[in-house]
Amino acid sequence: MTGSDLELVSGSPSSSHLGPPAVLIIGVGNLLMGDEGVGIHVLRALEGEPSIPGVQLLDGGTGGINLLEAIARAPIVVMVDATRDGSPAGTITELEPSCVADIPRGLSAHDFGLRDLFAAAALLGQFPDIRLFTVSVETINPMCLELSDAVAEAVPIVVRGVHSLAERLVA
Repeated sequence: MTGSDLELVSGSPSSSHLGPPAVLIIGVGNLLMGDEGVGIHVLRALEGEPSIPGVQLLDGGTGGINLLEAIARAPIVVMVDATRDGSPAGTITELEPSCVADIPRGLSAHDFGLRDLFAAAALLGQFPDIRLFTVSVETINPMCLELSDAVAEAVPIVVRGVHSLAERLVA
């Protein structure tokens, strides 16, 4: 961890030995697909933010259904992902979906989209309080680790928004 008490869990969510967090922040995306990896870039930037007791960070990668256990354990889930919604690249949207139908469809690069993940949680009776931050992307660049300028400029804004929201949620 880099100067923060936020817990970062990489890999399997079940590898955490601690109890369930009050707030679970999950960054999703594929770092090898340019802007599609913005959720992971935001999560990594959150590692350097001041600590918030009760908040856990999870690198969700393109984990899809593998994230079901983690979201089922947390009463509040804050997710960060890219979306191709027709808005200009770098457009930030904050949503508080109350049901599965309110969750936007994810990018095709995910093998199991966010909507599918939360639909599975709802079927199990474990639909958490969800907050979703999306960053609009226009192009996906396979085998590219860099974000476009517009999406890169959105990262610190999303980091501030997610961190501020997490502080309010655990207060």
